[in-house]
Amino acid sequence: MQPDPLTQTFSALADPTRRAILARLAEGEATVNELAEPFDISLPAISRHLKVLEAAGLVSRTRTAQWRPCRIEAAPLKDVSTWVERYRRLWDESFTRMDAYLTQLQKGDPDARKN
Repeated sequence: MQPDPLTQTFSALADPTRRAILARLAEGEATVNELAEPFDISLPAISRHLKVLEAAGLVSRTRTAQWRPCRIEAAPLKDVSTWVERYRRLWDESFTRMDAYLTQLQKGDPDARKN
């Protein structure tokens, strides 16, 4: 059974090398050699990372003569953002309640500690 796209995206983003590759590609297209420069790993290892990113839809490769540039694909990142945004509302509500509680404590409200 194939994992859903969101699971594939999170799985691809779980690795710091792949996140660094995406950060570099956010600046513009790059070849495998250019992507490998800052890392102390082999070109085949970079290629394996790129295959994971491609499978998740985060990276695409094109061919221009012998040059095969990689580019970032933002659609899966938008899906992650949409998913996380639902939970952000929960965090914001929790922080709002905590702020209200701390305000009560600072004012010396005796009922604040009962909550």
